[in-house]
Amino acid sequence: MPRHRHRFRGDEGMSTAEYAIGTIAAAAFGALLYTVVTGDSVIGALTGLVEQALSVEL
Repeated sequence: MPRHRHRFRGDEGMSTAEYAIGTIAAAAFGALLYTVVTGDSVIGALTGLVEQALSVEL
């Protein structure tokens, strides 16, 4: 076996740790997005946009 392959034999757990960090990051981003979308300013802006679209005269 070549000597350079021997260095990489101990990386079996790396993918599990990467999945854990990715899952935590995705959950944090989801929580942040939920907080922003359910905030009063976003709801007010969307309500105003819908009211404006419904009040357009043809």
